[in-house]
Amino acid sequence: MKKRKFTLPLLLINLFIAFLGIGLVIPVMPTLMNELGISGSVVGYMVAAFAISQLIMSPFAGRWVDQFGRKKMIVIGLLFFSISELLFGLGQDLLLLFTSRILGGVSAAFIMPAVTAFIADITTLETRSKALGYMSAAISTGFIVGPGIGGFLAEIGTRVPFFSAAVLAFIAAVFSVLMLREPVRNQTELKQEYKPGFKRVFAPIYFIPFMIIMIFSFGLASFESIFSLFVDHKFSFTPKDIAIVITGGAILGAVAQVILFDRLTKYIGEIRLILFSLIFSAFLVFMITVVETYMSILFVTIILFVGFDLMRPAVTSYLSKVAGEEQGFAGGMNSMFTSIGNIFGPIIGGMLFDINLDYPFYFSTIILVIGVALALAWKKPASINEPQF
Repeated sequence: MKKRKFTLPLLLINLFIAFLGIGLVIPVMPTLMNELGISGSVVGYMVAAFAISQLIMSPFAGRWVDQFGRKKMIVIGLLFFSISELLFGLGQDLLLLFTSRILGGVSAAFIMPAVTAFIADITTLETRSKALGYMSAAISTGFIVGPGIGGFLAEIGTRVPFFSAAVLAFIAAVFSVLMLREPVRNQTELKQEYKPGFKRVFAPIYFIPFMIIMIFSFGLASFESIFSLFVDHKFSFTPKDIAIVITGGAILGAVAQVILFDRLTKYIGEIRLILFSLIFSAFLVFMITVVETYMSILFVTIILFVGFDLMRPAVTSYLSKVAGEEQGFAGGMNSMFTSIGNIFGPIIGGMLFDINLDYPFYFSTIILVIGVALALAWKKPASINEPQF
């Protein structure tokens, strides 16, 4: 028990360091674009390269997590991330920059399913929701703190944030090698014949949650990619205003994950929490097109992040309970369907934005309502004891 209590903080610290490293580079990207003469469309292609490589590698990574072990995949993923940031810091041409982003996507595909499976192995059904809430909060906190530190480091030099991220990821990898021990596989829940392969996506216990992951990732990616343009064109928000909204939403989401998530899953269960979060998010995404005052758009947007931030750990918690011996597979598919949403959400959102400012949010609302319909049709396995009203 002591080992379990010691291992979870180590995993959370590693996740925090990795996502802190990702956040570090955000403030310096516009300056780097000007230095290298990179257009916005090229930056978009680099973002897509990251998501596409994550999409391609996620199914393999999920299988390897089960085959070769959680610890090895975490270490390899952190080393790939370190190399990725180092290459981006050194890069003076597009080939090296795109190579960096592709490696970054591979690292994300390795790290997330491995950490999720690791947590599933060291927790019980009763403690897992709280642990996964902490995991999501560690990720969110890294994103919150990273840009501020990155902005400070950029005052020293444009490439310093990238080199700092590389060093942090390498330290996290060494930390993992020395301090983490491969967990004993948790095989006490929902024992089933292990059938790796893409056909498992269509298994009844997996299909609807995977579709919901893709739907809310699509909605969130579309919302986040267009939001800054939307409030700039419609409300004349300054970069400071946008930073306040995003930071405020991230902080509130992290707090909700730590304080509310475990309580809500115990009271209403993951499936109902996902349903209510989808309804809540769909309503607020639509409300963004209706509100007109500065304070109302601030309030609606910050609160909206809570719905998105409760959904992801709820689906992850459910999958960890039904996956049995397929924790790596479930984590890999989680990452893959998240990548699909991250690729197509911004593309479609951008196309609709060029037609009308409100259209991306109308479309996101429709997509989230489809998610609501799927959640209403979602039947829990008999082995998962969801609370009843």
